[in-house]
Amino acid sequence: MPIYEYRCDACSAVFEELTLSAAERPAVRCHACESRRVTRLLSAFAVQSAASDSRPVEPGGCGACGAPRRGMCGE
Repeated sequence: MPIYEYRCDACSAVFEELTLSAAERPAVRCHACESRRVTRLLSAFAVQSAASDSRPVEPGGCGACGAPRRGMCGE
C-alpha cells in the first residue's frame, strides 16, 4: 500500500495518505480543512551517499560525494 503526499488546493496544507490504489484518489480529503481539492505531489527518493556506502572510494575520488575526481562537486 503506497503512501502518497498531497497538497490541499484550498488551504495549502501538505499531508500524507495511505491508499490502496490510484482509484481511491477521489476519497482523499485534506486533514486540516476536509477539502477534497487536493493535488498529489512528487516525493523525493532516498539516496544512499558515498560517505555512508561500505565500498571503498577510488583513489583520487572525492570522499564527500563519490565523484570520480575531486572538485567535481565543489568540495
